[in-house]
Amino acid sequence: MAFLSRRRRGARLAPELGDQDLGRLLKSLLATTRTGTIATTDLCAAQLSRLLGQEPGDWDRRTHRMSVLADFLAGSHLARSWATREPRDANALVLHAWTEVAHARARGSLEDAAGTVDRCLRAAELAPEDPTPWVVLLAVARVERWAQPRVFGVWNEVLARDRWNREAYLSMLGYLSPAEAGSRIQVLEFVDTLRARMPANAPCAATELTAQVQQYQAVLDRGGFEALVARNHWSQAMAAQALDRVVHTWVRPGFLNHAAAPADLNVLAYALLAADRRVEARAVFEVLDGTVTAWPWRAGGDPVQEFEQARRKATAGM
Repeated sequence: MAFLSRRRRGARLAPELGDQDLGRLLKSLLATTRTGTIATTDLCAAQLSRLLGQEPGDWDRRTHRMSVLADFLAGSHLARSWATREPRDANALVLHAWTEVAHARARGSLEDAAGTVDRCLRAAELAPEDPTPWVVLLAVARVERWAQPRVFGVWNEVLARDRWNREAYLSMLGYLSPAEAGSRIQVLEFVDTLRARMPANAPCAATELTAQVQQYQAVLDRGGFEALVARNHWSQAMAAQALDRVVHTWVRPGFLNHAAAPADLNVLAYALLAADRRVEARAVFEVLDGTVTAWPWRAGGDPVQEFEQARRKATAGM
């Protein structure tokens, strides 16, 4: 990541996170899908196929693009139409399955869980080296609350193909949390094992800090006295050390180069400000240059507004 212009840009939600080709496709899809014609569906499918066919073997970028497109297309007919027309296209099958999972998050369950699983398995057969069908199966496991032995079987399939897949680690972190199928102890064990083996700039480098932010926000959500003293979370050894390990390296130009690095920097900026480490937060906001992700910012349902308030607080007195 490089420092950008010192002239501060306005905050904006940017799901593509600096991926210019993905950003152009999102704009094109937004413009062309409004007509709703068969020709438009064909055009969009061709655009999706072209983008997802780029850079074969770059599983990090591929997973990022699939994830963003799945959220963007959730609830639309486009991914389903593409998969129906191209039943032996692994990209089409995975994207269709992922859009179903994205749509299910708001509903709490999949409309056709067996069908979604089948699409993932067919994609895995068509592209055996590709981790993304297994990444989507992890997401299915979270929605459907699969038993742990089954989930760890899927997890091992991801690791065999992409050892440090960011999306997979974050999915497992969620699955092992007390809110889903695990416990706080399992989260700690998972994070400790990862930290002992992971390169410092791996795509999944933010897993530990994400766990700390999730725990902090869980305390805030409980309200009352606990919420009033929630800031003490960041003075505890594990949380403070999680920040100390990354605060000076992540902002170095070129240190983080995975596709979703700006999302991880959003997590770091949020955590530093929650810990009242404003000077260090200021450096992170400079690198971000206004690029906002929906999570962890959430005040009043407007992440851009919360990001801007946080940035002003970090830069106050400059």
